[in-house]
Amino acid sequence: MSPTDYIIDLLLIGLVLRQIRRRPLTTRSIVLPCVLIAVAGLNYLRPFRIGGNDLALIVLLTAVGTTLGALSGLTTRVWREDGAIMSQAGAAAALLWVLGMAARFGFAYYGMHGGGAEVTRFSFSHGITSTAAWTTALVLMAFGEVVAWVLVLQARRIRQSVASGSTPQPRSDTFSDQPREHELAR
Repeated sequence: MSPTDYIIDLLLIGLVLRQIRRRPLTTRSIVLPCVLIAVAGLNYLRPFRIGGNDLALIVLLTAVGTTLGALSGLTTRVWREDGAIMSQAGAAAALLWVLGMAARFGFAYYGMHGGGAEVTRFSFSHGITSTAAWTTALVLMAFGEVVAWVLVLQARRIRQSVASGSTPQPRSDTFSDQPREHELAR
């Protein structure tokens, strides 16, 4: 793995670590994640001939990443405070995010540091025809995770803005917060 690989992976993990602090959720929140996935795409994605089960691998890992990103976005707390939409990732959101990022990083590290023969055997027995298929699948898994996370948070930001109109509401629309808010209302 190159220094660029480590930097991109650490920056992607850093995205959710930034969200652990309470912060305003704005349309500008999209910029850094989009820049990071664009850099990753330029750095890793290359055209290649798809064969065997390459497409199935790519679709599967993209779906896994998208699911992890969406769940991370759904478990991030979003609320309105003093006229601003705020967000804060909790333990579940961070765990889901880091799980996806660490799985990709761990697989790449394993493949480059002693596990290459095992990955080759697995690929051969499952009809995966090239390292380019793995690279593309892992990068698109990251894309799916980032894009789903951003879209879910932005949809929740818009929903919070529309639902509250011009009057601030101290409620959160995180699924895990709903029972607690209901109990507080009693």
